[in-house]
Amino acid sequence: QVQLVESGGGLVQAGGSLRLSCVASGRTFSQYTMAWFRQAPGKEREFVAHISWVGGINYYADSVKGRFTISRDNAKNTVYLQMNSLKPEDTAVYNCAASFAVGPTTQNAYTYWGQGTQVTVSS
Repeated sequence: QVQLVESGGGLVQAGGSLRLSCVASGRTFSQYTMAWFRQAPGKEREFVAHISWVGGINYYADSVKGRFTISRDNAKNTVYLQMNSLKPEDTAVYNCAASFAVGPTTQNAYTYWGQGTQVTVSS
């Protein structure tokens, strides 16, 4: 089993920054890809970014490319999402997730999920 715990969400003004953290525990060695998803009120959950534990290969949704950076610290079993130049449309609950697959962007490919952390961006 894999447990994921997110933290770092909060309330910021447009243009501000936040860094989200996701600490993984359990049988993390069996997971290849870690990702961040988000879901705004009344909208479907959408892919944000993912990274591989091995090699640190990352990929971003077009909506966050150039503003968000995903990274990982293997020694701490932690994945980060640095969010800069935040916009009101970034407001959502952000979840981290773990997958056995290589670089998927669909939520069905992710087996383990954290409980989420709220990010609210005011205009």
